[in-house]
Amino acid sequence: MENSVLHIPRAERRRLKRLTQKPSEYGRRAHAILLLWETNNCVAEVARQLYAARSSVQRWRALYEEFGEDGLRPLDRGRSEWKACDKVLAALATLVESYPQDHGYLRSRWSSELLAMELQHQTGIEVHATTVRRWLKRLGFGYRRARPTLCIRDPKKSQRMRAIARTLADEDPRTEVFFCDEADVDLNPRIGLAWMARGSQSAIPTPGQNQKHYLAGALHARTGKVVWVEGKRKNSLLFIHLLYQLKRTYRRARRIVLILDNYVIHKSYITRRWLASNPKFTLLFQPAYHPWVNDIERLWKTLHDTVTRNHRHPSMKKLLRAVRRFLEVCQPWPENGHALAKA
Repeated sequence: MENSVLHIPRAERRRLKRLTQKPSEYGRRAHAILLLWETNNCVAEVARQLYAARSSVQRWRALYEEFGEDGLRPLDRGRSEWKACDKVLAALATLVESYPQDHGYLRSRWSSELLAMELQHQTGIEVHATTVRRWLKRLGFGYRRARPTLCIRDPKKSQRMRAIARTLADEDPRTEVFFCDEADVDLNPRIGLAWMARGSQSAIPTPGQNQKHYLAGALHARTGKVVWVEGKRKNSLLFIHLLYQLKRTYRRARRIVLILDNYVIHKSYITRRWLASNPKFTLLFQPAYHPWVNDIERLWKTLHDTVTRNHRHPSMKKLLRAVRRFLEVCQPWPENGHALAKA
């Protein structure tokens, strides 16, 4: 017999010896098989050494001779889930990937109770909502927040993306390319995750009446240098102030290209009139609803994560001081040590 206790290959004996080092029922059964091999199938002696019943030793030997090492593995405790067959689990996975409206229900998203009812309707197997949740976890599904997306498609998306790609690939040293956008700075802190003791929740003081300040920034696409201006209003004058600052900083540039979104201040009458008198500036508008195209959005996110989220500054003056410090140490972006910078 291939898996007979009297004929255990050397490699298999080594595996069984490693199992005996684990304090478990699996290791105890492996130890019994090794003792049977050493004592030439003396069940009584093995039972005496392991303080086990002879019937148990005989059952382990029969399992090993029929199934090999897999026969020594103890079964899972509790009742076996006979309902969780491949057919039912596949039907559950298909249901979760669909929507309740597809099956004639009013709900916009699945609940475990509704899944259990529809699963019974399709397969004829009655299960509880708790069982459905356990099966969903086994299938790799979790109860998470959905990501919103727009159905509106920019008809000029391909054209605009090609123009941005050509501009970024241009290596003309007299052409400067920037990612531009505005950011809001609120005295009312943005709440975010933080380390705190289990069972407690840190309190962040709020000003009661919020105050706002605005930034307009330009991130150099090649060097990572940031040029920014501040203002109390997010209007066309703030954007023109940024353009004027870029013009002063890069006087030798023959052409300055700005990649920016479709916000109204970028297309206003005042802005267009200023651009008409400064022909070295070129605006490239990113596709609508595509903020990830603009790299400065990552800079603003890091600014909020580093400075404004859970902040405890009592006044806008002190908060802006921290914002300015961040914009100084974050350059060149993103190769910098802003996260460890001193205030």
